[in-house]
Amino acid sequence: MERRRRLFETEKVGGRAVYRFQAVTVAAGILLLLYYRVTRVPAAGEGRAAWLGMLAAEFWYSVYWVITQSVRWCPVRRRTFKDRLAQRYGEELPGVDIFVCTADPQSEPPSLVISTILSVMAYNYPSEKISVYLSDDGGSILTFYALWEASMFAKHWLPFCKRYNIEPRSPAAYFLNSEGHHDRCPPKELSFIKDLYEEMTKRIDTTVMSGKIPEEIKLNHKGFDEWNSEITSKDHQPIVQILIDGKGQNAVDDDGNVLPTLVYMAREKRPQYHHNFKAGAMNALIRVSSVISDNPIILNVDCDMYSNNSDSIRDALCFFLDEEMGHNIGFVQYPQNYNNLTKNDIYGNSIQVLNQVEMAGLDSAGGPPYVGTGCFHRREILCGRRFSKDYKEDWNRGIKEKAQADIYEIEEKAKSLATCTYEHRTQWGNEIGIKYDCSVEDIITGLAIHCRGWESVYNNPQRAAFMGVGPTTLAQTLLQHKRWSEGNCSIFLSKYCPFLFAHGKIKLQLQMGYSVYGLWASNSLPTLYYVMIPSLGLSKGTPLFPEIMSPWATPFIYVFCMKNVYSLYEALLCGDTLKGWWNGQRMWMVRRITSYLYGLIDTIRKLLGPSKMEFVVSPKVSDEDETKRYKQEVIEFGSSSPECVIISTVALLNLVCLVGGLSQIMTGVWNMTLNVFILQVILCGMLVITNIPIYEAMFLRKDKASIPFSVTLASIGFVILAFLIPIV
Repeated sequence: MERRRRLFETEKVGGRAVYRFQAVTVAAGILLLLYYRVTRVPAAGEGRAAWLGMLAAEFWYSVYWVITQSVRWCPVRRRTFKDRLAQRYGEELPGVDIFVCTADPQSEPPSLVISTILSVMAYNYPSEKISVYLSDDGGSILTFYALWEASMFAKHWLPFCKRYNIEPRSPAAYFLNSEGHHDRCPPKELSFIKDLYEEMTKRIDTTVMSGKIPEEIKLNHKGFDEWNSEITSKDHQPIVQILIDGKGQNAVDDDGNVLPTLVYMAREKRPQYHHNFKAGAMNALIRVSSVISDNPIILNVDCDMYSNNSDSIRDALCFFLDEEMGHNIGFVQYPQNYNNLTKNDIYGNSIQVLNQVEMAGLDSAGGPPYVGTGCFHRREILCGRRFSKDYKEDWNRGIKEKAQADIYEIEEKAKSLATCTYEHRTQWGNEIGIKYDCSVEDIITGLAIHCRGWESVYNNPQRAAFMGVGPTTLAQTLLQHKRWSEGNCSIFLSKYCPFLFAHGKIKLQLQMGYSVYGLWASNSLPTLYYVMIPSLGLSKGTPLFPEIMSPWATPFIYVFCMKNVYSLYEALLCGDTLKGWWNGQRMWMVRRITSYLYGLIDTIRKLLGPSKMEFVVSPKVSDEDETKRYKQEVIEFGSSSPECVIISTVALLNLVCLVGGLSQIMTGVWNMTLNVFILQVILCGMLVITNIPIYEAMFLRKDKASIPFSVTLASIGFVILAFLIPIV
C-alpha cells in the first residue's frame, strides 16, 4: 500500500473564479475599445495617422494580453513528500552531477564562485553520490586556485553544515546573514570555522588582485602545471583536473566521511574555432562528466546562484522517482531568487510574479521552460532521448560504473572530450545537448525537450532552493533584459517559433506561454508610440481619446484601471510592496523603450544579414559608491549611453507636453474644453509622475550617478525635434 502513495501532489491555486471574471470583463472592454477606434477614425488632416497608430498599438496590446492569459488561467502548486521518499528508497538513491559555469574571474569573482560550489557540495544527500563540476570558460589559473582552496576548506565546512543542520550552506551567505541560527552550534566552533573561511577568502582575493599564484602553492597540486605564460583565456588546451576523486586521503572530511567528487574543467579554446558560449561549456560538461561519474541526474546552477535549501535534491527526486508520473518528467525547474534586492526593488528585478504566478501557470500546461539555472535534468534527455512510455531509467548508472581506473587516465580521456574539434560533424548543439546559435540557449533547449514528448515540473518550495545576485545598477538591469528579450525574440522569429516548431507537439496553452517571452521585444514599438504620440497630441491640440463625458470613455478607463489594479494585487500577493510595484511599473516602461527596443533592432539586423552572436557576461560586482546608492534606492544613471538619452528624452517630452498642453487648454488656445483632453492629460500626467526620479537625476542630483549634462542637452534637442513631428 505504501508504495502506491504519491511522492508529490498537485493542487490548483485558488481565486481563479475572480481572476476569470475580471479577465472576461477586460476582454469585453478591449473589444469595445477597438470597436470605438475602428468606427471613429477622423478625417485626413485631423489626426488620422496618429489615430491609426493608436489603433495599431492598442490592437497589439490586445493580442499580447490574450497571449499572457495562458500563464494565468490555471496555475498549480506542487508539494513533495520527502518522508515517503526516505521510507521507500532510504539511501538507495541515484547519483547527481552538478554543473557550475563561470566565464570571467573579474566579472564573477572566484570567492563568489566557490561559495556556490561549497553550497552544492553540502547538500543533505549522500556525499559519495554527488559530483560537482566547475566549468571555467575563462581558463583562469586564479579560478583553479580558488577551487583548490575550496577543496581544502570543504573538509571542515561540510561536516560543520551537517552536524548542526545549518541553512544556507553557502559560507558567504551564512556568515553574512545566519537568520538567527548561530545558536545551533557552539560559539567556539563557529568562530573557528568562520576564521578559516575568512582567511581562505582573504588569500583568494589577494591572489586575484595580484594576478599571480605563489610558487610554493603551485607545489600543492599537479593541476597548476597546466598553465604557462602562453595560455590566454581564448587560446589554451583542454584542462580537466579531479581535485577530489572519492578515493585517497583528500577524499574524506574531518569526520572521516567521503567528500563529493570535485572536478575543474576548462574546455579547449582556439581563436579559429567558435566555442558557442555557455551552451558549449554545458555540452563539454555533459561529455566530461560521462567518463568520471556519469550520474543519471544533472543539476546546473549559475556561479552566483548558491544553494539555499539543502533538501533540493530530495525534493527533485520526489518527481523523478514517483511511480505514477515520474516517467513523464524530463526536468524539474526551480525559480530564480535574488538575495540582494532592496525593500522597494528600485530596478524592478523582483520576479516574484513570474515565479509564483506565470511559471505556476505554465506548470499546468505541460511544464515551465528551462531557464538555465536551478534545473534538474535527466541526463538522457540532455543527450537527445525522446519520450516513450516503455522507457525505464537506470537509476544505478554511475554507481556501478564508478572508476577503478587510474585518475590520470580518466583525466586524459576527459580532456579528449573537451577539445574544440570534438563536435565537428556531430549532432552536438543540434539534436544532442544544449542548443547552439541562440543567446538564450536554455529556453530553446527546454522547448525542444517538450517537443520530444517530455513534461517538466515547477517546484517552488517555501524555503527558496537557490539564491543569487540581481543587477544593482540600471546599466546591468538593461543589459540583462536586452539579452533576454533579444534571445527570446530570435527564437520566435526562427524555425523554433513555438507556434510552428511546437505545433501539434505541445498544448496551445504552452505554445502561448513560450510566446509571452518571445514577444517581449515586440512590445517596444507600441510602448514607444504610446508614451510619445498622445502627449504630443495634447500639446498640439489633437484629441486621441473620447471625451470624458462620453460613454466610450468607459472601456478605456475600465481596461486601464482593472489591469493596473490586478497587477498591483498580484504584486502584493507575491510579497512586493506598494512602492516596489510602482518602481516595477517605471522599469516596465524603461525596459520596453530601451532594452526591448535594442533587442528587437538587433534581432532584425541579424535576420537581414550575417552577424555574429555575442554573449556579454553580466558583472556580479559593483564599486562601493554604487553599492551604497543601491541600498539607498537611488537610481544609478551616470553614463552617456544611448539608453540614458532615450529615457531622458521621453521623460522630458512628457513634462513639456503636460505643461504646454494644459496651459494652452486653460488659456483657450485650442478652442476646446478640458473634457476633450482629460484622458490624454491623465496619461501624460501618469508618465510625468512615474518619471520623477529621472527629473531629479537630470536637474537636482549632483552625485556621480546623476544624468550627465550632455545627456540632458541631447534630450532637449530631441524634444525640440519631436515637436516638429506633425500629428496628422
